[in-house]
Amino acid sequence: MSRAHWLRSYANLDSPIHRASASLKLLAALALVTAIAFVPVERAYWTVLVLVAILLGARAAGVPLRAFLTRLAIAQPFVLSVALLALFQRRGLDVCGAIVLKSTACVAAVQLLAHTTPFPDLLRVMARVRVPRALVTTLALLHRYLYILVDETRRMRQARAARTWSVDRRTAWRSLASVIAVSFVRSSARADRVEAAMRARGWS
Repeated sequence: MSRAHWLRSYANLDSPIHRASASLKLLAALALVTAIAFVPVERAYWTVLVLVAILLGARAAGVPLRAFLTRLAIAQPFVLSVALLALFQRRGLDVCGAIVLKSTACVAAVQLLAHTTPFPDLLRVMARVRVPRALVTTLALLHRYLYILVDETRRMRQARAARTWSVDRRTAWRSLASVIAVSFVRSSARADRVEAAMRARGWS
């Protein structure tokens, strides 16, 4: 996997936050997300301070601020799509702003946890607290194959671009749609093969 990969993990860095217990960080993240969720709409502006504190924590952990903000921006279309629905209710503008601020702070908290804690450590913590084994296994497989699928999609886009002489917008969208369709087919086929392999090894 390329070091420039957009899914690159910074969990292997060394800082006081990285060295903290995975269970402690997971508990702190869950507590923070829960607390943010219960902040009243009229006091949602206080979550800006929480967001700033999280950004300072990411900086202290050595996580590049540009990478942190870029990945935080990836979630914003989903946040905004939910927040805009609040405009059609009473106090819609206030509720919309509160949803954006609180959701962004929650995503930032979870992202800081992901950037400073190896995912296998989080899985071990979840297994210790008796999270259903099926869920833990599903998350492990998702994490394992996400990188493979993204890398495969990137290679297909590069191959498609190398075979495309025209670069107009219509051709670009057609190329992207083709890559998405092929990626879906290949993902489904790989999922079937993984399921068959797991069943052959005794999984039920």
